[in-house]
Amino acid sequence: MSFRDDNEEAANLRKPFLHTGSWYKMGSRQSSIMSSSAQMLRDGSVSVVFCVLVVALGPIQFGFTCGYSSPTQAEIISDLKLTISEFSIFGSLANVGAMVGAIASGQIAEYIGRKGSLMIAAVPNIIGWLIISFSKDSSFLFMGRLLEGFGVGVISYTVPVYIAEIAPQNMRGSLGSVNQLSVTIGIMLAYLLGLFVNWRVLAVLGVLPCTLLIPGLFFIPESPRWLAKMGMTEDFESSLQVLRGFDTDISIEVNEIKRSVASSSRRTAIRFAELKRKRYWFPLMIGIGLLVLQQLSGINGVLFYSSNIFANAGISSSNVATFGLGVVQVVATGVNTWLMDKAGRRLLLLISSSGMAASFFLVSVAFFLEGFVSEDSRFYSILGILSLVGLVTVVISFSLGVGAIPWVIMSEILPVNIKSLAGSVATLANWLVSWIVTMTANFLLDWSNGGTFLIYGIVCAFTVAFVSLWVPETKGRSLEEIQFSFR
Repeated sequence: MSFRDDNEEAANLRKPFLHTGSWYKMGSRQSSIMSSSAQMLRDGSVSVVFCVLVVALGPIQFGFTCGYSSPTQAEIISDLKLTISEFSIFGSLANVGAMVGAIASGQIAEYIGRKGSLMIAAVPNIIGWLIISFSKDSSFLFMGRLLEGFGVGVISYTVPVYIAEIAPQNMRGSLGSVNQLSVTIGIMLAYLLGLFVNWRVLAVLGVLPCTLLIPGLFFIPESPRWLAKMGMTEDFESSLQVLRGFDTDISIEVNEIKRSVASSSRRTAIRFAELKRKRYWFPLMIGIGLLVLQQLSGINGVLFYSSNIFANAGISSSNVATFGLGVVQVVATGVNTWLMDKAGRRLLLLISSSGMAASFFLVSVAFFLEGFVSEDSRFYSILGILSLVGLVTVVISFSLGVGAIPWVIMSEILPVNIKSLAGSVATLANWLVSWIVTMTANFLLDWSNGGTFLIYGIVCAFTVAFVSLWVPETKGRSLEEIQFSFR
């Protein structure tokens, strides 16, 4: 059983997707458009940052989807007469749709490019939010959630891969973590707007990120590494020149990418049996392991149902506390963006997962002790504050590493000739575990708040061991160097 990079046979079919809305065209049209663009984006770093900001609208949509269920839970249950089980299904269906999107994401991104993939992902997101906003019963609510989940699944794979492929190696970590920063901004916006508008209006506002993303894609170039893999040499060099600046000598990077593509193309078919080779199974194991452990940490259980968790902890203004949690997450992820290319991936992952483990254990102890204390006592209030502090520390720790870095490393270490297959598998594993965590979080919290956070803490402790033993440092190395090191 194998998959083939049948690039030449499908090249003509891909052309409409490659050049519709691209920043450059073949021949004289390409030169004229690039000349006018040069006046605005002479500095290559400005060009790359602009491209990252455009595609970052996708993860903002991703985050808005994650944050939507927390401020709207009580209102949706009341208006549509749902049970807790039905709302848990609604919350988790985004993950089911994302699993389907994850399965398709690698092949879509390989066949029509990173830009075409994002354009396709935006459409079901928009339709899904509109269906939710006009829902009269649970069936339409579920349908809309599935559609937006599919779009999010494609976005979650494509955006980090696109950013990794366009970024200079000295900026790749910081720019890659913009993906997770945008997710946290989306979550915060859902929390904030949920304080002022009802759940139907909030769903309509969810349309905005992807509505802006579609026209934005017309102003950015396609990934040069993908163009090189497709054999489109002129377009590949033009795209890279736009990204690096028109005064920059790109000959060394061009030759590195060409050598990498030529090496990966010597075998046109990769059989599943060949995944037994360390150069394939080791980076795949690391990518899947990090993305699975990211979700098993229980962060989605905390973020999806934070309002209820705070209410159970005795916090009276639970929705305001939830918004405060979103703000903290954005700030901490911003710090991670600044540190990524300075401290390195491994160190931040170790600090992040250790902080999460310690914080979850603290929250677990606080909830266990609440069971032995009267609600009227002063000590009960202290335990509520302790729970709040612990959950805030969990989110800060997550944002410093476990949130962003698994996606960055996945996009860096997967060999180019198996990236579509391996990336889809890793993204699917992430969303499958995310669905399990989201689906079970409410039931676990009903069973035992303390027990739930104890389980999450044990997983985070295991993550520390996993990173210590197997995760390599990728800071300051080109994608070609990283992938060659696994041979």
